[in-house]
Amino acid sequence: MLDLFITPFVEFDFMLNALISLLCLCCSSPIVGVFLSLKKMSLSGDAISHSILPGVTISFLFFGLSVTALTLGGLIAGLIVIILSSLFSRASTASSDNILTVFYLFSLSLGVLIMSISGSNLDLLNFLFGNIFAINNETILMLGIITSLTLITIFFISRPLIIEIVDPLFFSSVSKIGGLIDIIFMILVVLNLIASFQAIGTLMGIGIMVIPSISLRFWTNNLFKIIIFSVITALLSSYVALIISFNVNISCSPLIIIILSSFFLLSFIIGKRNGIIWNYIKTKHYED
Repeated sequence: MLDLFITPFVEFDFMLNALISLLCLCCSSPIVGVFLSLKKMSLSGDAISHSILPGVTISFLFFGLSVTALTLGGLIAGLIVIILSSLFSRASTASSDNILTVFYLFSLSLGVLIMSISGSNLDLLNFLFGNIFAINNETILMLGIITSLTLITIFFISRPLIIEIVDPLFFSSVSKIGGLIDIIFMILVVLNLIASFQAIGTLMGIGIMVIPSISLRFWTNNLFKIIIFSVITALLSSYVALIISFNVNISCSPLIIIILSSFFLLSFIIGKRNGIIWNYIKTKHYED
């Protein structure tokens, strides 16, 4: 058992780097995902995750595989899409989700087009699915900074963010910072999706962000418990996926999402809050 669960991280630096990077990612991304799912913006997060491709591609063309440049490029591209979609939705009767969908598809297509025209050797598969075993020290440092920034920011904005989610009309009547809180929160979403791009890819990043919180809402309605156990669930799933990936030689990032999705299915069936079995038991009880 020791050889299976501990030895790979002692003997191989790339395994230790992968574990540290997933640790950083799992300590921040699921927390952001809790609030994202409470705001009913999970699909919007998926759209934003793809919109960073043009910024990443352009940064790669000018600065190569510089982690700082790729991060800034992705951040700028993501924020541009968020700002433009917000402006367009306010100026028209179309829903913000529809506007964001158009911009995200345009951004994704633009990024692929730039990549193909330039003959860039930036691997699109690595962008979508990541390459956890190629993580270097610079990337780990970036992930650590994003995690620390996320935790500190969430600590300060969590109270107004929760009030804004529960009762936006009341919050807007007593405070004028609602728009600022939303902008800060969306910046955290973009930053954590960029961190996911470095580790497990943008296509998988939204999964590790929102699936734990969605699953745990079948077990509890306590926000603090959802946050804590979302992090624990993401960490355990990532660790198990990393071990399996190393020993079986299969891709790690989709395996993480498969494990998380399996936990969601289990929660959906036996969860104490609106799980299928518990709902059936309650229904039978009331009938009797």
